Amino acid sequence: MNPVIRSYESTDLDELLDVWTSASKVAHPFLSPEFLAQERENIPAIYLPNAETWVYELDGAVVGFIALLGNEVGAIFVDPMYQKRGIGRQLMDHAVSVRGDLELEVFVDNPIGRGFYEHYGFVSLEQKLHEPSGHSVLRLRYETASTA
Repeated sequence: MNPVIRSYESTDLDELLDVWTSASKVAHPFLSPEFLAQERENIPAIYLPNAETWVYELDGAVVGFIALLGNEVGAIFVDPMYQKRGIGRQLMDHAVSVRGDLELEVFVDNPIGRGFYEHYGFVSLEQKLHEPSGHSVLRLRYETASTA
């Protein structure tokens, strides 16, 4: 197995969307099929062109990715068949190495994501309504350790 974290390329789109779809079904079963279909269209049309995205490639296949908008984690997804292997942590470590402090939003009803972020060291800032989906989200922050 030869794992690599590298910059997203347009040829990765189909695999990235497959990862997002399979992981979303596990993490977000509460989201409507209509909302998920719209998000799938938004990924290549809106999100990827505006984000700095890295993929986790294992033996030539994309099995995870993280997308950043400045210090905001816009997305981090790992194929469910490859979860619990440290891939999400490696992707987050990469994001921290290039951006430092990070913020993100996670659905309150997503215990998988919430557990991952809590274990990583994110702390809750606020809870609010995510209007497009009608579900509540938590705003979280991760701060790198100060060396001063």
